[in-house]
Amino acid sequence: MSDSVNWTEKKGLPTVFDCHIYQLPKISAVSGRITSVQNSVDIPFDVKRVFYLYDIPAGENRGAHAHMECHQFLIAAGGSFEVMVEDGIHCKTLFLNQPFMGLHIPPGIWAREQNFSSASICLVLTSHSYDEADYIRTYEAYLKYRGISERIH
Repeated sequence: MSDSVNWTEKKGLPTVFDCHIYQLPKISAVSGRITSVQNSVDIPFDVKRVFYLYDIPAGENRGAHAHMECHQFLIAAGGSFEVMVEDGIHCKTLFLNQPFMGLHIPPGIWAREQNFSSASICLVLTSHSYDEADYIRTYEAYLKYRGISERIH
Protein backbone atom coordinates (compact mmCIF):
# COMPACT_ATOMS: atom_id res chain seq x y z
CA MET A 1 0.00 0.00 0.00
CA SER A 2 1.42 3.42 -0.92
CA ASP A 3 2.10 6.23 1.55
CA SER A 4 -0.63 8.26 -0.17
CA VAL A 5 -3.30 5.72 0.72
CA ASN A 6 -2.11 5.50 4.33
CA TRP A 7 -2.12 9.29 4.68
CA THR A 8 -5.66 9.51 3.29
CA GLU A 9 -6.84 6.86 5.74
CA LYS A 10 -5.12 8.65 8.65
CA LYS A 11 -6.87 11.90 7.78
CA GLY A 12 -10.18 10.06 7.81
CA LEU A 13 -11.14 11.46 4.43
CA PRO A 14 -13.86 9.73 2.44
CA THR A 15 -13.11 7.78 -0.72
CA VAL A 16 -15.15 7.30 -3.89
CA PHE A 17 -16.54 4.19 -2.21
CA ASP A 18 -18.34 6.53 0.22
CA CYS A 19 -20.31 8.09 -2.66
CA HIS A 20 -23.67 6.33 -2.76
CA ILE A 21 -26.79 6.50 -4.91
CA TYR A 22 -29.96 6.67 -2.83
CA GLN A 23 -33.48 5.85 -3.95
CA LEU A 24 -35.85 8.54 -2.71
CA PRO A 25 -39.48 7.91 -1.77
CA LYS A 26 -41.79 8.02 -4.78
CA ILE A 27 -45.58 8.25 -4.79
CA SER A 28 -47.32 7.40 -8.06
CA ALA A 29 -50.86 8.31 -9.05
CA VAL A 30 -52.81 8.59 -12.28
CA SER A 31 -52.16 12.34 -12.12
CA GLY A 32 -48.37 11.89 -11.92
CA ARG A 33 -45.57 11.19 -9.47
CA ILE A 34 -44.10 13.06 -6.52
CA THR A 35 -40.77 12.59 -4.75
CA SER A 36 -39.90 14.37 -1.53
CA VAL A 37 -36.68 14.68 0.44
CA GLN A 38 -36.65 14.93 4.24
CA ASN A 39 -33.62 16.26 6.10
CA SER A 40 -31.49 13.51 7.66
CA VAL A 41 -34.16 10.92 6.79
CA ASP A 42 -33.90 10.41 3.03
CA ILE A 43 -30.42 11.91 2.75
CA PRO A 44 -27.57 11.86 5.30
CA PHE A 45 -27.61 15.58 6.18
CA ASP A 46 -29.84 18.63 6.71
CA VAL A 47 -30.25 20.79 3.59
CA LYS A 48 -29.05 24.38 3.88
CA ARG A 49 -28.93 25.30 0.17
CA VAL A 50 -30.64 24.21 -3.04
CA PHE A 51 -29.62 25.13 -6.59
CA TYR A 52 -29.95 23.61 -10.03
CA LEU A 53 -28.01 23.52 -13.27
CA TYR A 54 -29.84 23.78 -16.59
CA ASP A 55 -29.40 24.94 -20.21
CA ILE A 56 -25.98 23.30 -20.24
CA PRO A 57 -24.50 23.42 -23.76
CA ALA A 58 -23.57 20.11 -25.39
CA GLY A 59 -20.11 18.96 -24.40
CA GLU A 60 -19.83 21.22 -21.35
CA ASN A 61 -18.82 19.93 -17.92
CA ARG A 62 -19.79 21.40 -14.55
CA GLY A 63 -18.38 21.11 -11.07
CA ALA A 64 -14.71 20.07 -11.21
CA HIS A 65 -14.11 20.96 -7.58
CA ALA A 66 -14.26 19.52 -4.07
CA HIS A 67 -15.57 20.78 -0.74
CA MET A 68 -13.79 20.58 2.59
CA GLU A 69 -16.97 20.50 4.73
CA CYS A 70 -20.03 20.59 2.49
CA HIS A 71 -21.99 17.45 1.55
CA GLN A 72 -23.80 17.46 -1.81
CA PHE A 73 -26.73 15.41 -3.07
CA LEU A 74 -27.26 15.47 -6.86
CA ILE A 75 -30.51 14.51 -8.59
CA ALA A 76 -31.26 14.33 -12.31
CA ALA A 77 -34.56 16.23 -12.02
CA GLY A 78 -34.79 16.03 -15.80
CA GLY A 79 -32.77 14.23 -18.44
CA SER A 80 -29.51 12.54 -17.54
CA PHE A 81 -25.84 13.13 -16.83
CA GLU A 82 -22.76 11.42 -15.43
CA VAL A 83 -20.91 12.31 -12.26
CA MET A 84 -17.22 11.48 -12.13
CA VAL A 85 -15.94 11.25 -8.55
CA GLU A 86 -12.28 10.99 -7.52
CA ASP A 87 -10.38 10.70 -4.26
CA GLY A 88 -6.88 11.09 -5.68
CA ILE A 89 -6.39 7.31 -5.77
CA HIS A 90 -9.62 5.92 -7.23
CA CYS A 91 -12.02 7.27 -9.83
CA LYS A 92 -15.52 6.15 -10.74
CA THR A 93 -18.32 7.45 -12.92
CA LEU A 94 -21.97 7.22 -11.92
CA PHE A 95 -24.97 7.77 -14.19
CA LEU A 96 -28.07 9.64 -13.00
CA ASN A 97 -31.26 9.56 -15.08
CA GLN A 98 -34.18 9.11 -12.66
CA PRO A 99 -35.69 11.98 -10.61
CA PHE A 100 -36.17 9.66 -7.61
CA MET A 101 -32.49 8.67 -7.45
CA GLY A 102 -29.75 10.86 -6.01
CA LEU A 103 -26.01 10.72 -5.48
CA HIS A 104 -24.49 11.67 -2.12
CA ILE A 105 -21.03 13.21 -2.46
CA PRO A 106 -19.37 13.65 0.94
CA PRO A 107 -16.83 16.41 1.59
CA GLY A 108 -13.30 15.68 0.41
CA ILE A 109 -14.35 14.15 -2.93
CA TRP A 110 -13.50 15.75 -6.28
CA ALA A 111 -16.58 15.71 -8.53
CA ARG A 112 -17.36 16.69 -12.11
CA GLU A 113 -20.73 16.51 -13.88
CA GLN A 114 -20.48 15.62 -17.57
CA ASN A 115 -22.29 14.23 -20.62
CA PHE A 116 -25.52 16.11 -19.98
CA SER A 117 -28.46 15.10 -22.14
CA SER A 118 -30.49 17.76 -23.93
CA ALA A 119 -32.72 19.74 -21.52
CA SER A 120 -31.24 18.03 -18.46
CA ILE A 121 -31.62 19.54 -15.00
CA CYS A 122 -29.17 18.78 -12.19
CA LEU A 123 -30.76 19.55 -8.81
CA VAL A 124 -28.19 19.98 -6.02
CA LEU A 125 -28.95 19.88 -2.28
CA THR A 126 -26.12 20.92 0.04
CA SER A 127 -25.39 20.72 3.76
CA HIS A 128 -23.91 24.22 3.94
CA SER A 129 -24.72 27.68 2.64
CA TYR A 130 -22.43 28.96 -0.09
CA ASP A 131 -18.93 29.69 1.21
CA GLU A 132 -16.13 30.16 -1.32
CA ALA A 133 -13.57 29.26 1.37
CA ASP A 134 -14.99 25.70 1.44
CA TYR A 135 -14.16 25.08 -2.24
CA ILE A 136 -11.02 23.42 -3.59
CA ARG A 137 -10.96 24.69 -7.17
CA THR A 138 -7.78 23.17 -8.66
CA TYR A 139 -6.89 19.51 -8.86
CA GLU A 140 -3.32 20.23 -7.71
CA ALA A 141 -4.65 21.91 -4.54
CA TYR A 142 -7.01 18.96 -4.10
CA LEU A 143 -4.15 16.43 -4.21
CA LYS A 144 -2.27 18.52 -1.64
CA TYR A 145 -5.39 18.58 0.57
CA ARG A 146 -5.56 14.79 0.32
CA GLY A 147 -1.86 14.45 1.13
CA ILE A 148 -1.02 12.99 -2.28
CA SER A 149 2.21 14.18 -3.85
CA GLU A 150 1.51 13.24 -7.47
CA ARG A 151 -1.39 12.48 -9.76
CA ILE A 152 -2.11 8.74 -9.79
CA HIS A 153 -4.19 8.52 -12.99
